[in-house]
Amino acid sequence: MAAAISCSAATPPPIGCVPVAAMLNPIVVIPARLQASRLPGKPLADIHGEPMIVHVWRRAVAAAVGPVVVACAEEAIAAAVTKAGGNAVLTRADHPSGSDRVFEAVETCDPEACFDAVINVQGDLPCLDPAIVRAVLAPLSDPAVDIATLVTPIVDPSERDNPNVVKAVVSVATGQAGGRALYFSRNPVPGGEGPLYHHIGLYGYRREALKRFVALPQGVLEQRERLEQLRALENGMRIDAAVVDTVPFGVDTPADLERARAMLAAPQSTGR
Repeated sequence: MAAAISCSAATPPPIGCVPVAAMLNPIVVIPARLQASRLPGKPLADIHGEPMIVHVWRRAVAAAVGPVVVACAEEAIAAAVTKAGGNAVLTRADHPSGSDRVFEAVETCDPEACFDAVINVQGDLPCLDPAIVRAVLAPLSDPAVDIATLVTPIVDPSERDNPNVVKAVVSVATGQAGGRALYFSRNPVPGGEGPLYHHIGLYGYRREALKRFVALPQGVLEQRERLEQLRALENGMRIDAAVVDTVPFGVDTPADLERARAMLAAPQSTGR
C-alpha cells in the first residue's frame, strides 16, 4: 500500500504533483480489479512483457498533470505496479464501482486533501493518448463545473444504434471545444439534425464533487440506463464535456487484447 503522496511540486515525478493551473492540483487514479467476465485477470494480461495495467500507468504518467496512483482490488495488481516503479493503493475488493474505489484510494494516499481534482482513468486503456488525460481538465477551469468528461462526434454509422456506445447530449455550439452535458443514453439522442456524441468514460472530478457523488444513492435514470454518471445529473451536479477527436481503444475481450498487442508493437503507438 502506498504512503501519503507529497503535495510538493518540487518532488520529482511520478511521485510529486505537477499543478496544471493555479486553481487545480490534480491527482490521477486508475482503478483496477482482476474480476472481468470476458477477460479474467485483465489488468495483468501480458502486452510485450509488461502487464496491461503498467502500460496504462505509463500513459497516465506521460500526461504530466499530477501523480498517478493505481487503486487495486488485489495485491497482485499492486505488486505489478510497484515493481514497475509506480504507486499503488490496495482498496476494498467489494466496491460497487470504479468511482468508489478511486475515492477510497484518494482518501488513503492524500489524507490532507491537498489535491483538489481527481482524474479517473480506466485501467483497460493501454493505448491511451496522454493528451486525452490532459483534455479532461479543461472543463474544470469553470468553477461551476463539478465533473468533467470527454466526447467525440460519432462518424461510424454502426455506433448510432449500438447500445454499447453511450451517447452524450451536450450543448456544443459551432466552434466550441466543449459544452454542458445534459443527458447520457444508450439510445441515439438527441433527435433532429446534428451530430451525435460518443461518450468517453474518463472523468475529472473536483475533490468535493467526488466525495458527494460516491455518497449518493443510485438514481432512477441511472438504474434504467445502467449509466453511473446519470446519478450526478439527477442530483443537480453539473457535468461538462470537452470534445476530442478520438476514442481511446479499450480492452474487454481476448480479441481486443490481441489488437492492443498489435497496436503497441508499432513504434508510433508506444507514446514514448
